Amino acid sequence: MLGFDVRVAKTVWTVFLVALLLFITYTISSTLLVLVFAVFFSYLLYPLVGLMERLLPRRVPRSAAIGLVFVLVIALVASAGAVFGARIEEEALRLSQQLPGLLKANNFTDRIPLPEFMEPLRARLLAFLQGQFETGVDSAMPLAKQFSIGVMHAASNLIYLILIPILSFLLIKEAPAMRATMLAWLNKPNRTLWADIIDDLDVLLSRYVRALLMLSIATFLSYSMAFSALGVPYGLLLAGAAGLLEFIPFAGPLAAAVAAIVVAGFSGYEHVLWLFGFIVAYRMFQDYVLNPYLMSEGVEVSPLMVILGLLAGDQLGGVAGIFLSVPVMAALKIIFVRATASQRARREALAAHAGVAPIILP
Repeated sequence: MLGFDVRVAKTVWTVFLVALLLFITYTISSTLLVLVFAVFFSYLLYPLVGLMERLLPRRVPRSAAIGLVFVLVIALVASAGAVFGARIEEEALRLSQQLPGLLKANNFTDRIPLPEFMEPLRARLLAFLQGQFETGVDSAMPLAKQFSIGVMHAASNLIYLILIPILSFLLIKEAPAMRATMLAWLNKPNRTLWADIIDDLDVLLSRYVRALLMLSIATFLSYSMAFSALGVPYGLLLAGAAGLLEFIPFAGPLAAAVAAIVVAGFSGYEHVLWLFGFIVAYRMFQDYVLNPYLMSEGVEVSPLMVILGLLAGDQLGGVAGIFLSVPVMAALKIIFVRATASQRARREALAAHAGVAPIILP
């Protein structure tokens, strides 16, 4: 006999809503990415807004405090660009002009320094490397073309650089009201659970974004000073690239290290081993001292899950997916842990009310 099953209907309706949400998310992924970067930028400036509110008189509106913080940050970024931007641009232009000649020169492998015990094998080893490099260059041309197209696409969407600060301003201004409104829609048990989740996510994102900024600044300053002391060609350009790539977990620092060694070697730099030693020492200091200190709370994901998240993020969203993979994994972990703890507490409360011993699952 045919009939209407309410449970089946609810299941089908839930599956339909989830599929619709995923489809909408995929369709407006570019807009959501802008919103995500605006949220990250908001977390970066939110402590400064709180400090400014404490310094200014109470009669000053909150919007004025937020606007003053944005003006100061934009002025600071413009000043840093004026100090370092001209030299970085000059080094980038000079490298773009000289690199083709360095790669096409017949003796460019002779300029790569090797340890003394490997000098007898120089001809054989460098002949092999040169053959592999020439093959790699031919294979890299489609990738370079694709990268150039991506750069042109980003340049055509510079409006996002204006939208992100505007959205950040509105998010900081409306965040307390948005949080209160969302929690008011929920019943009391779910309200408590989601309030805890929101608080944990707030700690996670704030620490993650600020840690990334501090790591980027530390990398730029350390690389620029060390490269200048070691006399590395295009040192400030390589340091700036390393600072920017620090925002991409795992793959970014590795790419920055490879780029520094390759550019220095092809430019005839004679102390590549010293450069390699500095990069290894700095990465060990950052990975085992600075990074754990800055991310001591909130961002706690196992290395295995980080690697899997990076691979999945690369497949789903490219560079943006890699950048977002770690906070997304940490956020999913927070939601799972909080939801599990809430269900366990609810079972214990029901068991205590019924007068039986609760069953504690491992």
